[in-house]
Amino acid sequence: MGVVKRKVSVFHPWIPLRTSMLLGQHHLNLESDRRLVIPEPFRELFKTGAYVTRGFELDLLIMSDTVFQKIYQRVVELNIADPLARILLRLILGNASRLEISDSGHALIPDNLLSFAGLEKEIILVGQGDYAELWSPAHWENQTAILYDAEANADRFSHLDLALHKNLASDR
Repeated sequence: MGVVKRKVSVFHPWIPLRTSMLLGQHHLNLESDRRLVIPEPFRELFKTGAYVTRGFELDLLIMSDTVFQKIYQRVVELNIADPLARILLRLILGNASRLEISDSGHALIPDNLLSFAGLEKEIILVGQGDYAELWSPAHWENQTAILYDAEANADRFSHLDLALHKNLASDR
């Protein structure tokens, strides 16, 4: 099976530039009542509400209400006669739960989602710009092994258009 080449553009004129993003890695502890304390820098972006759902690996995704609504709009426009579309709907919407975050940053994670991601006491929260991921240390260790494989990364990402300088004159 050959390598699939695709062009991915980083700059989209329809995506506004953000000054606030969910970034970095944060090591957290799940409290005995399944509550997680969301780090202070992330709370501002979740102040209007948030959703948690299964991720694409053995992780959970936390999205602000605004981001989740955008994802929702995209997935419900898919053709439900397509088996892959139905799987995606089940993965994202069928496992989603509204995440209430208190003023002190406490959020209750549903048991079924904790179990899916293997989350127990220690949790690693990884910012992804518009959303965050929750990982168990073991699953995150597997991901970091993939992330830190420089030789594989050079091959994996060489097909993406990640140019830092674009000719923006054509976008005006």
